[in-house]
Amino acid sequence: MLMKQHSYAFYNGHLSEINKKKKVLERKLKQLEVLDPVTSPVNSPTPTELASSYFDAQALSNLHRRRRSMHSKSTLEARREESDVARVAEAIESGEPLELNQISSFKRIIQLEIDGLSDELKGKSSIEANHYPRNLNIRNFAEYIPLPTVVYELEYLRQESVNWSYVAEKTAATFGVLCVMIVVSQAFIYPAVMTTVHMKEQGLTLQERLKEFPWILSDLLFPFMMEYLLAWYVIWECVLNVLAELTLFADRGFYADWWNSTSWDQFARDWNRPVHNFLLRHVYHSSISAFRVSRSTATLITFFLSACVHELIMLCLFKKLRGYLMAMQMLQLPLVMLSRTKLLKDRSVLGNVAFWVERRVLESVVGIFAAGVNWQSWLRDLSSLLFATDYRMNARGKDRHF
Repeated sequence: MLMKQHSYAFYNGHLSEINKKKKVLERKLKQLEVLDPVTSPVNSPTPTELASSYFDAQALSNLHRRRRSMHSKSTLEARREESDVARVAEAIESGEPLELNQISSFKRIIQLEIDGLSDELKGKSSIEANHYPRNLNIRNFAEYIPLPTVVYELEYLRQESVNWSYVAEKTAATFGVLCVMIVVSQAFIYPAVMTTVHMKEQGLTLQERLKEFPWILSDLLFPFMMEYLLAWYVIWECVLNVLAELTLFADRGFYADWWNSTSWDQFARDWNRPVHNFLLRHVYHSSISAFRVSRSTATLITFFLSACVHELIMLCLFKKLRGYLMAMQMLQLPLVMLSRTKLLKDRSVLGNVAFWVERRVLESVVGIFAAGVNWQSWLRDLSSLLFATDYRMNARGKDRHF
């Protein structure tokens, strides 16, 4: 919910700045329309002449082409475009006399920029009622909140009707998989975790517990892998698709074939597309545009913020700050660099094998250790609660018996 609200506020704030810039350029255009052109050229090299000579026919064509490809332009091109418009504004504000061809060139430049800004205010929306600022209403916000996406757009692909048989299928699959997860937890995970709790309660030394630790890990490795895959299936295949069907949300790109990943950066892009799109727009690109950092630094910022959020989730669940999940998240960066070496680059089969070995062995071992330590305190609290409940019930029974 926080990500959805941030995306809504951030995108509308960005469109607000675009709208302000458009209004300023419209005022500049009106100033040019009331100007009287001079007939004789100015001999001295003024800022007006420099700007006029800079914006020739080729420059106008390049500006128009850059504006049409606004979504793929680099930061350098964006700065160049802002500099172009700033030169025109400076020439108008300078009060220098303008020739007829200069006024015409400036009008074309400003009009191109206004057209580009108008396209940005439309976004992906084909309905005029959804264009900024008409989208700023309670109805639009209420429609956005239940959608299975955390990236706000003015308009989404929608379908015409709800397929209720599909909803029933995914709902049944959700409850069926949850039952399987409960069985796996009770039959394989709970006994192993309780074994570690009993070992600690019996006062065994650290050396004695470490001797049993590899066997406990081997018992938990495959159940944890199964729980991870089932949890992913429930959320990204069942729950999100049911929510999308009920809200007529037609874009079902919640994930890609991440199981065929040959590197960790491909896995990070494919396994959770909604969050990836959020981080790409609001963290990665925002870091580059706001702080003027390089792409590698923006990648580091993105991974670090994602690691902090995951660690915050663990803190809310287990009431303890361990740092294991953050360590696993940041460990992906050197693994990404490893996948780009000559050993694994352009070797899809070997890269996929390496990905699964790293994913299921190294990360699972650390994850099992972290979860096991946290679950000990959680299970101990649960056992104490259940024991206290049984004790009170037994005491009441004895009172009634006597």
